[in-house]
Amino acid sequence: MQALGQAWKWWGTLLALCAGLAGAQAPGRISGQQLYLPIYSHIWHGDAGNKGQPQKVLVSVSVSIRNTDPAKSIRILSAQYYDTDGKKIREYLPAPKTIGPMGTHELFVPRSDDTGGSGANFVIVWKSDAPVSPPLVEGLHAYLAAARSLVFLTSGQAIPAQ
Repeated sequence: MQALGQAWKWWGTLLALCAGLAGAQAPGRISGQQLYLPIYSHIWHGDAGNKGQPQKVLVSVSVSIRNTDPAKSIRILSAQYYDTDGKKIREYLPAPKTIGPMGTHELFVPRSDDTGGSGANFVIVWKSDAPVSPPLVEGLHAYLAAARSLVFLTSGQAIPAQ
């Protein structure tokens, strides 16, 4: 009987330790990441015309970086914009930007800027001083005209740091 009591005490200690480790950092909380966001500065549609290519439609893009943590800020360290060939076009963030709890920072690629091409992308790097829930990063693409409109979203995805 005494051996059974010792076993229960041992299991109780082990469970308490595991519970303490599990509570040390809530699931899904991290302190930084590099995100890849696909962007389309234009899309192709329709049939190939007399030049062998379909019609090119330019779109504007609103990039939304949303801090989903209700208590802690995050810092956006960079937002690098690349073209279809993988060539860096420019850094959209001249200095690190702090986004407060539940706040949003937006970047904008105007419709007139087609330098990125149909395979453009952003690489966005963020950090925080403590583990937080990761930000939500989306690209809202739009072409709004009287006769026809086009709106679609792309979502950021974590990639290994460079």
